Amino acid sequence: MLRVDTYPTHEYEGIKIRRGKALPFGATIVPGGVNFSIFSKHATSCELVLFKKHEQEPYAIIPFPDEFRIGNVFTMMVFDINHEDIEYGYRMDGPYKPKEGHRFNKNKILLDPYAKAIAGREEWGEEPDWDKEVQYRSRIVLDDFDWQGDKSLERDMKDLIIYEAHVRGFTRHSSSNVKYPGSFAAIREKIPYLKELGVNCIELLPVFEFDEFEHSKISEETGERLMNYWGYSAVGFFAPKAGYAATGKYGMQVDEFKNLIKELHENGIEVILDVVFNHTAEGNEKGPYISYRGIDNKTYYLLTPDGSYYNFSGCGNTLNCNNPIVRNMILDCLRYWVSEYHIDGFRFDLASILSRDQKGAPMVNPPLLETLAYDPILGKSKLIAEAWDAGGLYQVGSFPDWGRWAEWNGQYRDDVRRFLKGNGQMAGRIIQRIQGSPDLYNDRGPIASVNFITCHDGFTLMDLVSYNRKHNKANGENNRDGSDENYSWNFGHEGKTDNPEIKRNRIKQIKNAVTILLLSRGVPMLLSGDEFGNTQFGNNNAYCQDNEISWLNWELLEENKEIFEYFKQMISFRKRHPVLKTEHFRTAYNASGYPEISWHSQQAWNFDFSADTLTLAVMFAGAAEEYNTKDDQFIYAAINMHWELHGFELPELPEDKNWYVFANTGMNSPEDIWEEGQEKKLNKQSEVLVASRSIIVLIAK
Repeated sequence: MLRVDTYPTHEYEGIKIRRGKALPFGATIVPGGVNFSIFSKHATSCELVLFKKHEQEPYAIIPFPDEFRIGNVFTMMVFDINHEDIEYGYRMDGPYKPKEGHRFNKNKILLDPYAKAIAGREEWGEEPDWDKEVQYRSRIVLDDFDWQGDKSLERDMKDLIIYEAHVRGFTRHSSSNVKYPGSFAAIREKIPYLKELGVNCIELLPVFEFDEFEHSKISEETGERLMNYWGYSAVGFFAPKAGYAATGKYGMQVDEFKNLIKELHENGIEVILDVVFNHTAEGNEKGPYISYRGIDNKTYYLLTPDGSYYNFSGCGNTLNCNNPIVRNMILDCLRYWVSEYHIDGFRFDLASILSRDQKGAPMVNPPLLETLAYDPILGKSKLIAEAWDAGGLYQVGSFPDWGRWAEWNGQYRDDVRRFLKGNGQMAGRIIQRIQGSPDLYNDRGPIASVNFITCHDGFTLMDLVSYNRKHNKANGENNRDGSDENYSWNFGHEGKTDNPEIKRNRIKQIKNAVTILLLSRGVPMLLSGDEFGNTQFGNNNAYCQDNEISWLNWELLEENKEIFEYFKQMISFRKRHPVLKTEHFRTAYNASGYPEISWHSQQAWNFDFSADTLTLAVMFAGAAEEYNTKDDQFIYAAINMHWELHGFELPELPEDKNWYVFANTGMNSPEDIWEEGQEKKLNKQSEVLVASRSIIVLIAK
């Protein structure tokens, strides 16, 4: 027997309809049809526009009767339609008064903000038909994927080793040797590689549907098309990018992405998504009507008193994130990705915007950030903030956290880079960073700090030691774009060189960088490709480069096997030593009889914290009873960023232990790092000599 609410009550031009359910928003498959629901506070009327897939003209335009409006929600159930064969949009009527914030245009067909799949850019780089008035259409998704028992991994934050990667760039290069380069499916083929490297979390640059042709143009410098390659400009927040799926042209991007996540989880690798809720692809006053502008501009965007767009994002508009409607949409979105895609966490681009009120002013207790921190569905999800925005708000160390939010630690990046380069006045700061930045996160613990030296935005690690300045001319902005403060050093030659001494010094410096990173308390993040010396040829802002500037060249894995092996062993070392991964700032003496962290100069136990020095040593002492290890663990790292060799007096160990060399960046492979159990005993237990610009890591056995 059919339920009463599955019977049509109205008919419009032969299509049977009835008043729908207000929640959930979006298009939901229900018995006998599809329920459509969309919010607009200021629209005077709304029409549902239905297309057959791939057809230019709609086959039906159905006005919402007045009785189908519940509060500020238009809702309708449409019967006898095949959800697999339709696309849809909305037309909204209302005032066009830009100075009052209203920009309604009843002729524009608009994308559903809650669309679970979006048509229009199904194959990456396929030139669209620009004569089409409607560039994007909403599609309906049946969430029937068989997860076979999979769930979010819920790994402790302290145990993460994050690997930041671009879906397309990771495998697009011909050297990747995958079946479908540049796709979700291709990442699945690289899972054995990720496991060998040892990372346990992959952080993907934006995968929400975006338009790679947004602001595209031909570079006068290279003649190549410049694209919206990074994708930090969402068209729809609920839909995975079809162009990232080998099956996108068949509308199977949802299943392909879910298959990737399921297989990553099967192999112990979490998935964090880089999400962009600070702005949309609609841009400023001159931008296109895609969705929000035509649905309810005044609700969705931060507007100045004269109705123009605040631009705290640097991209033309700023979402009104702490409006209750927008706040709930963001919450709905994240809940959807966690519940339907089993996503493990999120990194929020320009997250300081999420703390601004509806006039753009920073808030002490932003309701959106508090809501996300306490939401029950997101209760085990990682929440990571890029704690600044393009409007000058910088909150590293002070981002509102409620005990839940971690931060990209931009100060870690800058301080470690400067110390590695040999800048003075850095010893005190590098001590803070290795400890997990207690100067920034004293009340929150080290895991509030996501430590990184490189990320997608800036130089790769190889470029950091190969270029003194950025080389962004290919971006078509006369080298004005990208940061000028890179704290890089080329060792005497700009760019690639055949000079063996320079090449050796660069490799050594890369090892120094990853050594400090993986010895530091906090959550380490690696940039994909750094583990085999990938280069962007000096471009530190490759946001528009869909070519070999941005694609990982896997041939370098063989060329720089030494770097890869060093990364792999350092990652394994970190996993074996829980004293490096603590959630607390412990420095006091413990059951080992030693301080958990102690600092040393070239003399053991004697460090002048006010000294301007390029030489220092740190010792970690992990008590077995504290960290559930077989024995007390001792790690000693002598760090010499000076240009001369120095000797370091070693702390005495308990009588039954001796110092063994685990790593020495001053040595060539294979004597630069040793596998577990193969470490070399020091001939002289009282002192160790550390070559110029080198680090030696010792363990007690």
